[in-house]
Amino acid sequence: MVEQASKTAETPAPRQTDAAGTILIEESFLVRRCRNGQTDAFAELVRRYQDRIYNLIFRMCRQAEVAEELAQETFLKAFSNIGQFQGTSRFYTWLFRIAKNLTLSHLRRGGTVKFVPLTRTEDDDPAPGEARTALLAARRDPGPEQQAMSNETHRRIEEALAELDEEHRVMVLLRDMEDMSYEEIAEILELPPGTVKSRLHRARGELRRKLADLVS
Repeated sequence: MVEQASKTAETPAPRQTDAAGTILIEESFLVRRCRNGQTDAFAELVRRYQDRIYNLIFRMCRQAEVAEELAQETFLKAFSNIGQFQGTSRFYTWLFRIAKNLTLSHLRRGGTVKFVPLTRTEDDDPAPGEARTALLAARRDPGPEQQAMSNETHRRIEEALAELDEEHRVMVLLRDMEDMSYEEIAEILELPPGTVKSRLHRARGELRRKLADLVS
């Protein structure tokens, strides 16, 4: 009986802990179950990443209904093509690549581009004069006397972001909104990490020039 029970018992799912201390089933284990047709595993991946995918798409197109539709399409495409996921990168970077491609295709077909302001301000390179320096005010809770100035700052930042080319806008969002590493962005954009870093530097330099009066 003991031997039979050991044969039929399922292998416990490997677990990891997120930043908040919540115990999660490892992503790779869920992906393997998805490949075996277990939809509950994919439902867990959707639950885990749906907010991040929606937020990225919304910040790219600034249209809630479009973002919701593209987010759903992203997960449907990921589920349909799960067998093509090679596992050489994190699942969520593969997922972000699908979302990025679908959103850019939508925008290139005539969708409008409006961007929300950045909120990440931590320095991660030796360029303290970059546009993110101008965004410190956005991290604070302005009093009534500062609200008008804050709104104008946000409007200016949105306009400057909208003027960047598509690739640079995506890089800024992934780095400064999603807090992704250069390596993760490189996987999503299918570029060498060094290329990502240099192009992101140029994008921030362009933002700095457009927002020169805000960073002075």
